[in-house]
Amino acid sequence: MAAEITQKRKAEHIRICLEKKAQARTMTTGFEDVEFVHRALPEVNREDICLSTFFLNKSFSAPLMVGAMTGGTEEAVEINRNIALVVEKLGLGMGLGSQRAAVENYSLDRTFAVARKTAPNAFLVANIGGVQFVHGYGVEQVRRVVEMIDADAVAVHLNALQEAVQPEGQTRFKGILAKIGEVAGELDTPVIVKETGAGISCEDAMALKEAGVSAIDVGGGGGTSFAAVEYFRGEQRLGEVFWDWGIPTCLSVVEVVQSVNLPVIASGGVRSGLDVAKALALGAGLASVVQPVLEVAVKGSVETEQFLKGLIDELRNVLFLVGVENVKGLTRVPVVICRETAEWLKLRGFDIESYARRRVGRFEC
Repeated sequence: MAAEITQKRKAEHIRICLEKKAQARTMTTGFEDVEFVHRALPEVNREDICLSTFFLNKSFSAPLMVGAMTGGTEEAVEINRNIALVVEKLGLGMGLGSQRAAVENYSLDRTFAVARKTAPNAFLVANIGGVQFVHGYGVEQVRRVVEMIDADAVAVHLNALQEAVQPEGQTRFKGILAKIGEVAGELDTPVIVKETGAGISCEDAMALKEAGVSAIDVGGGGGTSFAAVEYFRGEQRLGEVFWDWGIPTCLSVVEVVQSVNLPVIASGGVRSGLDVAKALALGAGLASVVQPVLEVAVKGSVETEQFLKGLIDELRNVLFLVGVENVKGLTRVPVVICRETAEWLKLRGFDIESYARRRVGRFEC
């Protein structure tokens, strides 16, 4: 019965994200408050720009992955196959949706395993909910989801907002941090902790680093709102009130980057190559895109490839216009942070002036 409920919920989430306006309403990602300084004399050739990078010891052709999306339902098989085909071809990464459904029902393994069968060389991230750790899950279950897709890393997702709004949500979160530490300490596979649309603060980032995680995916606000998703599933009062709850993605990236020395993935409302470039300039190692890829992945792999190639092309354009020849150079170009994003960061005590003071010589990149 539990497996059937989980499977039904996964199908509902796909339908709502495709058919309803479950995006943030008043909250934005904050990327609109981050500006690059244009170089009229870039002194680089656009065609010579290199976008390749390494993340958790895996090579990427560009600092981009498709974030955790789906699995555990029949509708997910074709979606995951289409995405996997493209990330394998383009040399990118891919996260799977929560694999709890397959832990509860082995027959659903194939809805996730299709990703590795289709993408034997791509960076794949397994996925399990942190709240399950206080409901009996542990290292054994985490190893199972890793083995299911022969994962390069495993994401432990934190979704307190969604659980608090969801009618059948699990809100016993006490003890999760210690359990994450146990898993990170015993598992050979890198553990990424990710939020699901409400962001991660510097305080939580420091606690997670102390627990021994390998990387943090900020999963910030400004994109899909899971309070909104639950609103459309019928929990209208709580979904309405908490629709725009959370830390915007841009702010969360700075909070995490400036507080811990860990690899960071920027996700949550990333919609363009310009967003990707801004996230990298703020210190993220990768950017992760979800909702826009879902919208094209249900159509086919051709549409998915066109979209992701477009993002990569946009990113290349940014590097050309700021005069750097590789993605590392983005961490040295001047960036201006203004308006509400600047105000938040100043009130929280973060150094934003240092971004504007950065300088890059003509051939320093």
